[in-house]
Amino acid sequence: MAKNLEEYGLDLHCTMMLEQYRELVPVFSRLKTLVVEKLQDCLNRCNVIISGLEARVKQEESLAGKLELKGHKYKQLSDITDLVGARVITFYSDEVDKIAAMVDSSFAVDWENSVDKRKLLGKDTFGYMSLHYVCRIPKEMYFDPECPELNDMRFEIQIRTALQHVWANMNHDTGYKSSVEVPTEYKRSLSRLAGLLELADDEFSRIRRDLTEYRRKVEQLVKDGDFDAVSLNADTLRSYMALDPFSSLNAKIAAINQAEVQQVSAMPYLEPIRMLGLHTLGDVEAMRKRCSEKAYQLALHQISGTDLDLIASTLGLQNVCLVEAAELGGEKGVEMFLNCLNGPSKYNRQTAVRIYEKLSNIHKI
Repeated sequence: MAKNLEEYGLDLHCTMMLEQYRELVPVFSRLKTLVVEKLQDCLNRCNVIISGLEARVKQEESLAGKLELKGHKYKQLSDITDLVGARVITFYSDEVDKIAAMVDSSFAVDWENSVDKRKLLGKDTFGYMSLHYVCRIPKEMYFDPECPELNDMRFEIQIRTALQHVWANMNHDTGYKSSVEVPTEYKRSLSRLAGLLELADDEFSRIRRDLTEYRRKVEQLVKDGDFDAVSLNADTLRSYMALDPFSSLNAKIAAINQAEVQQVSAMPYLEPIRMLGLHTLGDVEAMRKRCSEKAYQLALHQISGTDLDLIASTLGLQNVCLVEAAELGGEKGVEMFLNCLNGPSKYNRQTAVRIYEKLSNIHKI
């Protein structure tokens, strides 16, 4: 049951603001929903993946506590800018500014009451870091003539990283806004922890930037055909296959039955290829050139006399690998390759025997 307003022990001015708040709660709730919806739309358009998006309407008890402490600062309820609040939590610190720019370009920002907490900390201090933007919903974004006050109400958008969010919550629980003074030694420990989390935030962003640059360099090396300089991994194999190096072989195989080539991912072949002892894209390319003719002859034995009219785009790669496996390890090598590709099965042994026999008939291995 809601308290009687008099039970909060506020003066008449604050009590009247609290009474007005109660009347406007349904509008605040609608504004909260609208803010989340518009923020999510903006994030989707910017293609930003976030850790979390949350919002709330300030609880009556929290507002009463704020009025008790600072009620003299507010002439009217609308002077309190965080009655509706949203929080965007990012994975990386460099995305905070990206989302801030999106908020600036999408919402009407009240710069006089907005604050960048990051800039309030000295160079030798650590602590609460978050962007606080006070905003309104501009009419060009949304307007309801039956509820025009939605465009007049201010709300707060906080933007912080997941690690900043962790620290803020821990700091809040251990003494922030508490009536008990936190001893200096605990404040120092919290400051040290904030410094560690800030360092971790910076390192995560740096690692992501370095990896992005590495991928760009690898993609360029692949495009330039400098395969020997590129280690074999999921990213590089994907870039290599994007060049469609097996297209000619697949086209020859498809022509056996006038079949259609269906595009499928080559990623399941990464570990089987590594099992063959290949470490770079140069190794894969050399295998392709060395084994393509036998791979085509193997396909002739596999497809001729069937009514198969659809082949996977990985068939050329698969047959090239089977030829390589047979040359390296005979029937056992083919079986090991199939076990790695499809999972261990008694049928892999039987298949390996047949494949090796066909390859032996093509050319003595």
